[in-house]
Amino acid sequence: MNGTLQSVLHPAGADAAVISQFAWILFGAATVIFVAVMALMALSLRDNARPLRPGLWIAGAGVAFPVLVLSALLTWSTWRSAQLVPQGSQAALSISVTARMWWWEVRYRDPAGGREIVTANEIHIPVGQAVYVGLNAADVIHSLWVPSLSGKRDMIPGRVTGLTLRADRPGVYRGQCAEFCGAQHANMALHVVALAPDAFRDWLRRQALPARAPQGALLERGRAAFLEQRCQTCHTIRGVAETARLGPDLTHVGSRAHIGAGLLQTHQNTLAGWIADPQAVKPGVFMPAAAGTDGDTLGALAAYLEHLQ
Repeated sequence: MNGTLQSVLHPAGADAAVISQFAWILFGAATVIFVAVMALMALSLRDNARPLRPGLWIAGAGVAFPVLVLSALLTWSTWRSAQLVPQGSQAALSISVTARMWWWEVRYRDPAGGREIVTANEIHIPVGQAVYVGLNAADVIHSLWVPSLSGKRDMIPGRVTGLTLRADRPGVYRGQCAEFCGAQHANMALHVVALAPDAFRDWLRRQALPARAPQGALLERGRAAFLEQRCQTCHTIRGVAETARLGPDLTHVGSRAHIGAGLLQTHQNTLAGWIADPQAVKPGVFMPAAAGTDGDTLGALAAYLEHLQ
């Protein structure tokens, strides 16, 4: 699963298209003004340049021109901003996202049983449907920004804010924390996966299931290693250990495209390397290294996590 460009200039939703238009208008206007200023400067540097009338230039270029341009931009931007989707929680689908140092906890409501479905670092949404994302932060101020789908919204501890996401076509859209939040701020990414409605419902149904039972000696050993290494102190795997909330829920970690909040692709080898020494990959994270764990045990644990689809 490959992410698209993280760019406001590649919109895939209605709000993103409005914001992209803002960007192009401002880029265009700035370019025209820059070229005009450079042309005037070149004219003034000619040997036979005529003396300018300072009063006229101050009144025209210094007062009248900025007032006209800024008034036109204000009028147009006010009219265009009114066409953005209202930020309300009345959407058919609501998702909760909690920002943590330095990963994202994502919660859905199982439409069948009403139970919460917890995942991490990926938001799955149905194409063509407005989705309300309730936002909060667990530690410091963060900010969610998926430029291909919407504007950014700050996430403040103790306060719930919201953001509406809508994707007009299937795809994977990369997001990022847009408010400096510590040492690994730059490596706090998130991917929004837009699926056809039927595919989204099927994905949500699978996510509501408990973890797959291990098949074979290697996976059995990996499951045992998860418990022996006390991984359940921080991580939940539904059907195995269900009380921890400090780290990402790993019930279906193998189905996610990335680990480490977008840092590494999910694979047995990357999982083993991450478990062995997360500080070598993402310095400052709160996960300790698996000191003293032999290679075979690491391999079995990584294989078990990869099979949790």
